[in-house]
Amino acid sequence: MQKKKPVCPEGLRLGRSSAGLGLFATRPFKKGERIIEYFGRVISKEEEYTSRSQYLFEVNSRKTIDGSARDNFARYINYSHKPNCEPNIVKGRVWIDAIKSIKPGDELAYDYGDEFFEEHIKPKGCRCVKCFAK
Repeated sequence: MQKKKPVCPEGLRLGRSSAGLGLFATRPFKKGERIIEYFGRVISKEEEYTSRSQYLFEVNSRKTIDGSARDNFARYINYSHKPNCEPNIVKGRVWIDAIKSIKPGDELAYDYGDEFFEEHIKPKGCRCVKCFAK
């Protein structure tokens, strides 16, 4: 029996970006609009420290989500120095909301935070739209 291929949520598409794969808008999103949920398996602190996943999202000091599941399309939202969306934690769930108007064709991007940037992005060179265009 063949596994069903995950389907991208309405209004979004997965595509090539300067950083590899990215998530793109196929319809306009207004500033403040909720776009997608970042979800996955909740892991323990021990797993967090030993995990090799690049898709860990710390919700709080007791909860970290491993968003590596293929149906978690929010994992494809890349880092940017000029983000157009941001994560918001509401009742232990992580939502990605637009912080400015987003047009069809725009790649979704948010700031992953200083610690992640310094550890994972800076050593390899930033490939966000702002930096890659230089």
